[in-house]
Amino acid sequence: MPLMKERNYTVEDIYALPEDRRAELIDGVLYDMAPPLRIHQSIVSYLHGTIYRYIEDCGGACEVYPAPFGVTLAEDDANYFEPDVSVICDPSKLTDRGCVGAPDWIMEVVSDSTAGRDNIVKRRKYEEAGVKIYTVIDPRIRTVKVYDFREREEANRYQEYTFAMPVPSMLYEDLTLDFTRFL
Repeated sequence: MPLMKERNYTVEDIYALPEDRRAELIDGVLYDMAPPLRIHQSIVSYLHGTIYRYIEDCGGACEVYPAPFGVTLAEDDANYFEPDVSVICDPSKLTDRGCVGAPDWIMEVVSDSTAGRDNIVKRRKYEEAGVKIYTVIDPRIRTVKVYDFREREEANRYQEYTFAMPVPSMLYEDLTLDFTRFL
């Protein structure tokens, strides 16, 4: 939920928060981040581990980071995100504070309090910023939505899967995610 808005917040306000408090900043509005449920953390751990091992085994140059990992999509002081999992293939985007610029692949695990932001607001922000692949996992209804923003044809940009189906990563041709363990 948004915090009381007395003014437009900036990324510096995020960095000034106490270390034990997490928040995201969207268009100058600060959103507190509630502690996630165990299923949320299990999915994030699975995604991070699977993608990390894949990159290591293939000798890839990309890096994968689980939340909390800061992402500012541009030289924009009004937006700061902490995606659940981020894959960055351009090392020049990485700083001591996180990633400046669009990650190649962002994954968000939906919770009751973030569903609207994850499915609508963040999707739009990530697409506008140049994120290539956006994956939204919803453990409540056991679905995975994959947006491939590189696709020009609208019909090819969005695919939806259930947890019972293999889910292609879209960034890596031979990496498939298996959510059956969460059924």
